[in-house]
Amino acid sequence: MKTVFLDSATVDRGDVDFSGLQAEGPLTLHPVTSLGEAAGRCAEMEIVITNKVPIDADLLDAAPALKLVVAAATGVNHIDLDACREAGIAVANVADYSTESVAQHTFALILELATRVGAINSRVREDWPASPIFTRLDHPLIELAGRTLGIVGLGAIGSAVGRIGQAFGMRVIALARSSATDGDIPRLPDEEFFASADVISLHCPLTPDTERMINAERLGRMKPTAYLINTGRGPLIDEPALAAALRNGDIGGAGLDVLSVEPPPATHPLLDADIPNLVITPHTAWSPREARNRLIEGIVDDIRAFKSGRELNRIV
Repeated sequence: MKTVFLDSATVDRGDVDFSGLQAEGPLTLHPVTSLGEAAGRCAEMEIVITNKVPIDADLLDAAPALKLVVAAATGVNHIDLDACREAGIAVANVADYSTESVAQHTFALILELATRVGAINSRVREDWPASPIFTRLDHPLIELAGRTLGIVGLGAIGSAVGRIGQAFGMRVIALARSSATDGDIPRLPDEEFFASADVISLHCPLTPDTERMINAERLGRMKPTAYLINTGRGPLIDEPALAAALRNGDIGGAGLDVLSVEPPPATHPLLDADIPNLVITPHTAWSPREARNRLIEGIVDDIRAFKSGRELNRIV
């Protein structure tokens, strides 16, 4: 089956093995594809792989041979699932390929806020030789043990983050609409959850109900010392509200790996240099080489399952 990967540069920096995909049939790799190029590049293809290139009804109309769309990701917000369903085109994604990578990055952001390693290192060559004592106490640090980690979304990644938090000696709680437990993790209602947590980490899917769930009201319920972490989806946060909360000292800090627009414009409200206690990474939590190779393996598995009539990771 003729296959095209529309944006292979999103998963490859010359260190990913595409041989498994190549073994499945003719494969065309386009490092990037603009909106204007997408329909033409899909016109004769039976399988389309896309990480972020949108798949809509117009593109489906231009690709009469298309049988399968594979998201090179877990999220499928960029694919018109209703249009695919109506056209009889299958859609699959890849799940759990980056669980440990994202959990690791989540704690890298938490630890950066808690220990200020990056900020201290950036000035150590100037500050330490000039110190009148053996150390420097310029940056207030915190100890995570004994503090409360609040998780929004106890799927694979949220659960992995919870296990790491417990290893650090943190009490772990989860957000719930009603009081319940998940194993040894209590689920707390909204007001109690946001008021109790010292760190809140977002791992829920983006839906109409969760879009901008972190707004001025919920930020106002958080402790003034609390950290907000987002390695999930950028639109989960009302970004101007977060910028204001950080400037006003309403919360203690934030660590973000995702923004609502990616790449963001230079005028994005969270890219202002005067926002204190904010750490941003450019959507890299998922991207260690090991995870990217697992992603390609997952795409191959989806294609093989489709060819054999099995429903592996099928969304549509």
